[in-house]
Amino acid sequence: MAANIKTAEEIEKMRIAGKLAADVLTMITPHVKKGVTTDELNTLCHDYIVNEQQAIPAPLNYGHPPFPKSICTSVNHCICHGIPSDKKLKDGDILNIDVTVIKDGYHGDSSKMFIVGKPSILAERLVRVTQECLYKAIQQVKPGMRLGDIGYICQSHAESHNYSIVREFCGHGIGADFHEEPQVVHYGRPGTGEELVAGMCFTIEPMVNAGKRYSKILPDQWTVVTKDRSLSAQWEHTLLVTETGVEVLTLRDEEDLPRVINH
Repeated sequence: MAANIKTAEEIEKMRIAGKLAADVLTMITPHVKKGVTTDELNTLCHDYIVNEQQAIPAPLNYGHPPFPKSICTSVNHCICHGIPSDKKLKDGDILNIDVTVIKDGYHGDSSKMFIVGKPSILAERLVRVTQECLYKAIQQVKPGMRLGDIGYICQSHAESHNYSIVREFCGHGIGADFHEEPQVVHYGRPGTGEELVAGMCFTIEPMVNAGKRYSKILPDQWTVVTKDRSLSAQWEHTLLVTETGVEVLTLRDEEDLPRVINH
């Protein structure tokens, strides 16, 4: 399956959708605190996407069984696809909020880690190292790079801190469809896999566990947790491969990363 190369018109729509996804994460940030429920965060995001952005939350009713909420909220040992609930956040929790917005038929997909109150040293380090995995990979993206290079960068950085990379879930091409080719795994060997070309749009979203890499899916058929109940963290951006490097379509103002990187 070849990747879908975006036209100039499609790229413009991807920029808009990416900006909206980034804006949702910026909007929700001050609301993430001790005592709030993930369902309350879901309602705030849903209302903002639908009413303020006049857009569609992609996760809602996506897949089989249909995902019941508008964002994914993955707390502590939840790796990904956590379903917002009436459980309150407590001091020291780490939380991933994963947002995908559809605007004018195109998807912007991004996730961010939040720390509630005072984190443990382990939690803070895991969150930081996982973001470094994402940033290190993004900074190398350019035409001619291979998908195995992305995987190797994420895997080697995580493992150098004695963490492990989740292998059952990965990044993906994105555009008019939520999930397109190629699959972007976060482990691998340099120089292997599909070659990146200008016009490709995809996500990098490393999932890093403090313990072993093994995961299991809960009976709700969505929530993925670490088998050993160790903490897990994830960060995600939607990217465009340019002629000379990469553009981060979902970059937030708070981030210390250039939006456009040229090589």
